[in-house]
Amino acid sequence: MTGQELLGLFSKAHRRSHVIGTSENGIIAALDLEGRLFAVVNGRVLNRVVPSAIVNRSNKHAYLNPGGDALWPAPEGTCFGYEYGTGKWRVPPEITGAVWDVAEQSENHSVIRSEIDLVNNHQLGIPCEFERHIKVEQSKNSLIQKVTETIRYIGVKTLRKGEFLLAPWSLCQFDVGIGSKVIMLPPSAGDIWDMYESSQSQRGISEGKYIVKAETDFRFQLGLGENVPWIEYINGNDFRVKRHAGILPPGQIYIDIADAPPEQLPTNNGVKLSIYCDPSGFMEIEACGGCPDILEPCTEISATITTEYITVADERF
Repeated sequence: MTGQELLGLFSKAHRRSHVIGTSENGIIAALDLEGRLFAVVNGRVLNRVVPSAIVNRSNKHAYLNPGGDALWPAPEGTCFGYEYGTGKWRVPPEITGAVWDVAEQSENHSVIRSEIDLVNNHQLGIPCEFERHIKVEQSKNSLIQKVTETIRYIGVKTLRKGEFLLAPWSLCQFDVGIGSKVIMLPPSAGDIWDMYESSQSQRGISEGKYIVKAETDFRFQLGLGENVPWIEYINGNDFRVKRHAGILPPGQIYIDIADAPPEQLPTNNGVKLSIYCDPSGFMEIEACGGCPDILEPCTEISATITTEYITVADERF
């Protein structure tokens, strides 16, 4: 799909959008689709796009996943997560129906913002503002997307450790094809673990790199600890995407983001990066920020995440 075709799809679906850079080489922000970002290089959208999830709307019966790169609150499950407020997994309407607006903009930089009142699995309400500070650097066959993901607590009550967990969590989606994989430097045993069933059959070391095969007939997700510097998705012989997260602000630590039952306590496995692969034919390279011990009014939780898109025509491929 081209950038112009994606903009046309948003227009047909009556969804607002905003372009950082250009529609040929830049980022298209879907303001009425969770503030999701879609990278375009040489006219082509590289992120996963699901047209039916753009034209139609999520509701209580089904969540429609449009693709792109989303900012969600972590954790997903456990007693402090945000996806089990009704007892069953769902993406809450505070996220799917959020109204994102452009707060600042220049030629290659924009800030988009939305108010999102979270309710965790303890039924505790946490009023927030979500912001995505997006900067784009372009070259002939590649694009660097640098996003500072910020969640600002705007409640009036101070929340303390043991009452909440909250961290910014960026999920960047792609379609999976034959030969698709993720590579990284070999992690230590304590810096990689399965969040669901074992994925040992999907991963191993080759030529000094740790390889994770993205094409799969079962769902799996890998948590990666703070010593893993980067992960890189390779879409066959077509394009590659390298992702890393900056240093956490003082006083914030990585947390367990797992999709665990809401009656469970979180583990001590702090996730910096993550790889999710789904048998339906898509995958995510994810990056997380940290969580403070205390949420006071106006506390900001942030993570700066750099994502480099490189196409096959780039000599670095």
